[in-house]
Amino acid sequence: MSTELPLAEVFETHRGRLTTVAQRMLGSRADAEDAVQEAWVRLSRQDADSIDNLAGWLTTVVGRICIDTLRSRTAKPEVPYDDALPDFVVTEDVATPEGSAELADSVGLALLVVLGSLGPDQRLAFVLHDMFAVPFAEIAEIIGKSPDATKMLASRARQKVRDVPRPTGRLQQQREVVDAFLAAARDGDFESLLEVLHPDLTWRVHTPRGVRVSTGASGVADAVRRGDLTKVVARRVLVNGEPGILTWVNGRPIGVMACTVQDGRMIGIVSLLDPVRLAAMDLPEPAPTR
Repeated sequence: MSTELPLAEVFETHRGRLTTVAQRMLGSRADAEDAVQEAWVRLSRQDADSIDNLAGWLTTVVGRICIDTLRSRTAKPEVPYDDALPDFVVTEDVATPEGSAELADSVGLALLVVLGSLGPDQRLAFVLHDMFAVPFAEIAEIIGKSPDATKMLASRARQKVRDVPRPTGRLQQQREVVDAFLAAARDGDFESLLEVLHPDLTWRVHTPRGVRVSTGASGVADAVRRGDLTKVVARRVLVNGEPGILTWVNGRPIGVMACTVQDGRMIGIVSLLDPVRLAAMDLPEPAPTR
């Protein structure tokens, strides 16, 4: 590698991409940043001039750090990583050029949840090859398998990921569906509520007691019907780049919903109802009452 820039500045030009790679493999922004920082430590100890392809070298190093992290997780059965929820990134839903750039590089929570259920080798093979076009030969070196075996791992992961509902329609159309859901819930119009919920909707609810999964629109509608809508304040936000809902009671956040909209209806919802985790998150404030 030859460059006129200091090594630290060159590394910074790769940091954003490497963090994205690591976050999609690990599901945690903090863990991803730790992995990238470890990659920098390893690079700083190398003779940079001996590295022909710095981008490839860094991707390989981050991949190896991530696979070690994922394997260490599976070695601790007391930690239920199969049911672990990836980081929620909740922001104001404001259309800005910066927001559009972040959205283009985002991955919805529904996909991250499925990625989290894959084995470490499957996850790494799929993420590096299908999302970042890393050749199978390079991935094989990271996970210690043959290229053919690595292709098979990615293929099996692809089959699981294929069933994940993907958002369709422009972002504004997805916003309109979320807004219609909120309006129907506030008005107690359950017929309109069911119109915006897909019959095959999957709802994953993460609570301090574990994960509850249900299918069908009626479960969501019944939960809204049972709620005390006079005390709840809810509005649209962005959750990992997709329109979602944040709710408060007496100014305290009580839940976040990541919504997947397909063909004009909600087909997937991932809810977080964990007070401890919500309290630790950087969340938008509730809209002022009028």
